[in-house]
Amino acid sequence: MIIGLTGGIACGKSTVSRLLAEREARIIDADIIAREVVRPGEPAWSLIVDRFGQNILLENQQLDRIKLGSIVFSDEAARLDLNAIIHPAVRKRMKELTEAAEQEGVPLIVLDIPLLFESKLEYMVEKVVVVHCTPEQQLERLMERNGFSREEALRRIASQMPVEEKKSRADYCIDNSGTLFDTELQVDELVERLVSPD
Repeated sequence: MIIGLTGGIACGKSTVSRLLAEREARIIDADIIAREVVRPGEPAWSLIVDRFGQNILLENQQLDRIKLGSIVFSDEAARLDLNAIIHPAVRKRMKELTEAAEQEGVPLIVLDIPLLFESKLEYMVEKVVVVHCTPEQQLERLMERNGFSREEALRRIASQMPVEEKKSRADYCIDNSGTLFDTELQVDELVERLVSPD
């Protein structure tokens, strides 16, 4: 079974991902892969350097994320160009890792994709799991985790699809507004339903 794991920013998706990994699920994390595909020498890295020039590289040839970020956040066309390079590379690597896990006979494969709906990647998975919490918790957790001001945190939250809409499109929801124990119980139930559906 291949599931897509998503949710609102700071709603606890990483916690659920960790709990699933502890229960033998194979986690394929889009954020980690996005960092891997832009390492020096990777095809996507070469395309980025061709498009944005050598001055976005650090001395060790890694991308200067701060410099690149300042370019793409102030120029919509540049941002779209960067996404057009990175996104296909990430999808290709995720597909390869998913196929390898299937060949190994892994019963539960989890594609951890923060912007699963926004990127229209539902076609890559069989079921979608959305992690959510209350809007107040989401705001507090994001401010605490990233050191954001209230305004900054609200802006980040507003830049994503509303959590309520994600929940309405999910096959399963995990409510992460209670204790860790509450979340674990829901994860256990989910794994049981997905791995041994009667």
